Amino acid sequence: MDRLGSRDIYSIILLAKRYIAENREELSRLDSVIGDGDFGININRGFELAIERLSTIDPDKTDIGTILMTVANALLESVGGASGPLFGGLFMNMAMTSLGKYEVDLATIANMFNDGLKGVREIGGGTMPGDKTLIDSLYPAVEALQQAVRENRDIVAAFKDALIAAERGAKATANMVAKRGRASYLGVRSIGHQDPGATAIYLIIKAFHDYTSGKR
Repeated sequence: MDRLGSRDIYSIILLAKRYIAENREELSRLDSVIGDGDFGININRGFELAIERLSTIDPDKTDIGTILMTVANALLESVGGASGPLFGGLFMNMAMTSLGKYEVDLATIANMFNDGLKGVREIGGGTMPGDKTLIDSLYPAVEALQQAVRENRDIVAAFKDALIAAERGAKATANMVAKRGRASYLGVRSIGHQDPGATAIYLIIKAFHDYTSGKR
């Protein structure tokens, strides 16, 4: 596989929504320790609205940027707290890189994710890896995609590496002290608990991986 089309991206979003829904209780459990305890409910609500809106469009006649913009706006409108702007910003920046495109190769996909990462960091006020946020799984996943481009690998191999990197990054947040958001008030007491945002990013990357590798 060397390209993803509009219908592929559409299907990946459907799969991501399924994974978020299946894990919403766990995401809220993780959030209950270091946040408000409603992250799973909120992010699932956002993806439900995204899928509702996507159901009204024909993916074969819609460019990738418009599909991702639809997701972004749904998340921005329906996910409360800081998560809405962060996850909405991720998809918004990915959308801006793919507006008007009906197919994207790996280099463009890597650019989409990198632009999404930049957007999240800007919204988060310069959030860095190690701050115990969604960046801790997103950043290494983007690095893996960029490395795959440099090595001229295909999309399947690229997302295999990105998934490994995202999972490793998400799990690593359990050993970090939170430096952003409400969780930062806990200081060292935030150690021992995996970040829910980083976990959600892992699930989104998993959707890309499972779709491209046929595990869906």
